[in-house]
Order: sequence, then C-alpha cells, then structure tokens
Amino acid sequence: MAHGADYYVPAGVLGAAVLAKLPALLRGWRSPAVRAVNLLLLLPCAGFILSSAPTVTAVNRLTGVSNLSALLVHCVMSAYACASLVLLDYWRGGSGEDARTLQRVRVWKAGCCVVIVALVVFFALGDVPVERPGDFDTYYASTPFIREMLVLYLLAYVAAGVATTSVCGNWILDIRRRTAHEPKTAVDGSLRIGLLVMVVAALGNIVFGSFKLTAIAARWTGRDWDALNDGLAPLMSASGMMIGVGLLVPAYGPGLIDRVWNPLLALTALRPLWRLVRRPGSTPRNAVFLRPPWYAGPEQVLLYRMTTIHDWMLELCAHCTDEVREAAYRRAKDGGTPEREAVAAGFAAMFTAAADTRTRTSPPPATDGSGHAVAALHAAQADDRDLLVSISRALVPGPARSGRQTESPHGRGPARGTDTNPPVPAA
Repeated sequence: MAHGADYYVPAGVLGAAVLAKLPALLRGWRSPAVRAVNLLLLLPCAGFILSSAPTVTAVNRLTGVSNLSALLVHCVMSAYACASLVLLDYWRGGSGEDARTLQRVRVWKAGCCVVIVALVVFFALGDVPVERPGDFDTYYASTPFIREMLVLYLLAYVAAGVATTSVCGNWILDIRRRTAHEPKTAVDGSLRIGLLVMVVAALGNIVFGSFKLTAIAARWTGRDWDALNDGLAPLMSASGMMIGVGLLVPAYGPGLIDRVWNPLLALTALRPLWRLVRRPGSTPRNAVFLRPPWYAGPEQVLLYRMTTIHDWMLELCAHCTDEVREAAYRRAKDGGTPEREAVAAGFAAMFTAAADTRTRTSPPPATDGSGHAVAALHAAQADDRDLLVSISRALVPGPARSGRQTESPHGRGPARGTDTNPPVPAA
C-alpha cells in the first residue's frame, strides 16, 4: 500500500481497541492484568506507526539520529512480546497475587529489560549513517554490533512467539479436557476462540521472525534473499490485528453472546408462536403491538416481541379450553417427555385449538375455560421465564425442532464485562 497504509490501518484498528477499553483501564488501573491488556494493544499500535516509512523519515529528521526509528520499533516490539507473556500468566494464574505467577512475571520483565538495554547498547556502538526506512534489517545485516542487535531482537521475538503458542495451546487443551466432563459455557467458548486466534497470531510472529533471520543470514553468505524480508508487511499487519481480536473476544464474547446472539436465536425461535397468536387479517395499521425504537438492540427487540406475544396470547385465551391443555400435557408425560417440555406441549395444543376456533367464531364463545387458561399461563410463566420460547418450539414438528435448539433468551446470568477475572480475561 502507498504511504505506509499497510502499517497505519492495523495501527488504527488497535488504537480503536485501546480507546474502547480506556474506561475499563481507568476503572481498574490498579489491576496488573488490566494494565497488561491495554499495554498489549498499545505497544503493537505504536510499533506499526513507527514502522511505516513516513514515520521513520519523520522521526529520523526530528531527532537528527539516522535510523533511530528502527531501534524504537525493536524495543517496542520486544516489550510487546514480553507483555503478551505477562498477560497470559496473569490470566492463567487467575490472580495477580499468586506467588508463582508473580515470579514468572518478574522473569519475563527482567528478560525484556535485558534485551532492550542490549539493543540500545548495540545500536549506540554500531554505525548506521544511511537511512533505510524499508530494508534496515537486511541492509545492515553484516554491520558490526547492528548485526548482533538484529539477531538478538529476532531471537527474542521468535522465542516469545513460541512461548505464547505453547501457553495458549496448553490452555486450550485444558479447556477441552474440562468441558468434556462439565457443561460448556459461553465463557469457555469465547476464551477458547480468543486463545486460538492468539495462537495463529503467535505463529505468524514466529514465521515473521524466522524469515527475517533467514534473510539476514543469507546476507552473511553473500546471497540476496531480501524478498523474504520485503514481503512481510502483510503478515505483520494481519498478526497485529489478530492479536487485538484475540484479546477482545474473551473479554467481550460472553456479553455479545448473552446480549446479541441468544436474543437473535430467541427471536427466530418465537416465529411459530408469533404467527399463531397474531390476529387474522391484522396489518401494521390495526395490529396492536409494541414497536421497539429504531435504535433498539436485540435484547430490547426481544422484550417487545415477547410482550406483544404475551398480550395476544391473553386475548386468545377467550377461545381456550383448559381441558385441551391438560389432555395434551398428560399425553406428553405418558410419552416420557420432560416436565418443562410437557407443559409447553400442553399450552401449544391449547393455543393451536384456540386459534382454529377464533377463525371460525366471532365474537368469542362463552366458556369457563378462559379464566383457567389465563391462570395456568401465569402460573407456568412464574416457574419458567422462557415459557414462550418453549411453547413456540413445541409448535414445530419434532424432526424440524431437533435442529433448532437455542439458548435461553435470558442467557446464563449477567453478561460478563471487561473487568472480570479469568476464565474471562481481565480487560
């Protein structure tokens, strides 16, 4: 891309993630895990900006030090590799106060400081008079001290990628072993996806470092394998953005599932009941139902839809016969159906019969069953807040229903935020 856009675009994505998580940082700045998350997004953002050719030229001219931007990039990315390992230790340890976690974190930080100090020393001792914004690594591959700086940086970067891959891979295996014996939750699924994304990004970083090392080594033998170095910009961009995605998925995934995905599934599951209880011939002008505002999210749309369905069901109760519900309930129980599904089957049969009656009779017939039907509906809803979804599923024939199971529209509990402890990583 022209004018460094291949670096500025991923920097913009990571910068947006930093801004999105800034409130969580301000609320939880005392938490080392929260600081590590934001640092892990901020460092590659700075690295991408400093790596672009326009920024390299601007930094060199501003400071008067040729190729200083290359040193800054190497230091920033070394700190980024360290921050990723520190964050994984905090997540995996479950607490920033765990003794073994703190010990590992101190080791990573000490190693990072040693590497950065060594990079600065090597750069100061080396001679890099010619500005090389695009091929600094291969151009100075044989320059004394700069050669050592490049090799140290790339070896540390590859080692951090290997360690990240190992930690994430082992964690994924632990989740798989645990969920084989326990119910899988939205937290487990989001964390596993985030770890998989980070594994792919870490593998990309390993390939990036290995290719650069190969191109540098080729220069030592008089060969020109600079193409390995020149074609790495897209890989760096993809890996950087994937790191951001891998961090955001575990932090925001459970909330998105509870607040977006499950309500959308519930809206789909409610369609049969919506069609059943809706008044015949109703149009948007004469239909009586609440309309959610245009800016409403899936949760609010679901609330409006369930409220409307419930009101129409109460009106339909004027045509209901409670004996139909009881008979269908007993048949379902005799057939071995679980209690919750049997209750839903009873109501589904009752409202189906009532809808058929409504199309043949107007006004509603005089019946004593309507009061019993309303009372039974209220009692069942007190025991099962997802009763409407259960009734709607019961309206679908068995083979079609088997492939359309959805999560509870209310989720498994309050949506997870960005300041929770593992297994939802701190944000």
